[in-house]
Amino acid sequence: MTLTIRPLAPEDRDAWSALWRDYLTFYKSSVPQEVYDSSFERMLGDDPRDFSGMIALKEGEAVGLVHYLFHRHGWKIEEVCYLQDLYVSPAARGTGAGRKLIEVVYAAADAHGAPSVYWLTQDGNATARQLYDRIATKSDFIKYQR
Repeated sequence: MTLTIRPLAPEDRDAWSALWRDYLTFYKSSVPQEVYDSSFERMLGDDPRDFSGMIALKEGEAVGLVHYLFHRHGWKIEEVCYLQDLYVSPAARGTGAGRKLIEVVYAAADAHGAPSVYWLTQDGNATARQLYDRIATKSDFIKYQR
């Protein structure tokens, strides 16, 4: 299996949209079309406040994505990295694509001088948590939201 991970490009729009839709569906969520448009355009831009997006290709077919963002942190001088979205299509799970997508974010954080990368997942996301437990440390924080 040849797995390539690279930054999103304009020609990835349809494949990225399909993967992100499947990711949102997994979390029983959806967003309006204008959010797809805005998010994709921002990830292609050069504003450092915007998310970066990567796509995983297996034999040339899009099988995964990751979105991440650098931001300031009140307890650190350096920025930290928030990994917001990570998705691998069901057919590509167990191939190492999820790990490689996270490792690409780790490398970007290292290059940026960000001392930490963090993300959230649902408690019941057992399959993903098996990977996360191997490559990261689970925190004791609980998310609250308005």
